Amino acid sequence: MHTTLGHAALRAPSAPHSLRSASMGKKASGALPTGQSQYQVVGRFVPNEKYSADSAMCKVYRMNLFARNNVVARSRFWYFMGKLCRVKKANGQIISINKIYEKSPLKVKNFGIWFRYDSRTGTHNAYKEIREMSLTAAINMMYMDMAGRSRAKSKAIQILKTAELKPEECKRADVKQFHSQSIRFPLPHRVAKIAKKYRTTFKAARPTTFC
Repeated sequence: MHTTLGHAALRAPSAPHSLRSASMGKKASGALPTGQSQYQVVGRFVPNEKYSADSAMCKVYRMNLFARNNVVARSRFWYFMGKLCRVKKANGQIISINKIYEKSPLKVKNFGIWFRYDSRTGTHNAYKEIREMSLTAAINMMYMDMAGRSRAKSKAIQILKTAELKPEECKRADVKQFHSQSIRFPLPHRVAKIAKKYRTTFKAARPTTFC
């Protein structure tokens, strides 16, 4: 770098060009896709001279997708459209995109998730049951569970179907154990709350923290 000492002293030191180019060309982080939201994307093939609006090629498709934002949801929509009916983004149009919110986010529910993922040995179909407050929270937990248990990358997972399950429809023992009416959660060690004006640093006798 051909700079004089005066120029180098006036400006803050910067990283070498090789390090900056390496950081710019670095691959995207393989972090888990946290903060997932559910989107409903509606799109179709644009009618032209060959295919009219009434043809089967131009029928409207609607998909429920999980993504961080609507930009990623659009990208996932065209990915599946290219796989299912060979319609790409250049020849299609998105009619609407809406974010779907949980109707009762304060109620605990059982969710069943059917998905397909690619491992180091092949492609597998899988099913998981998760007990959560919302569907998006269950999807986030599924990603974390697959990353921890199966070492599956987030980009290798395709969610096929989700459903809210009744207690009698659940199959997994770790979910069914919460359906008992006599379930109890013992609290073996509860620390008593003392008003601030009665708190002291030193005590003459050993305090009792078991209530």
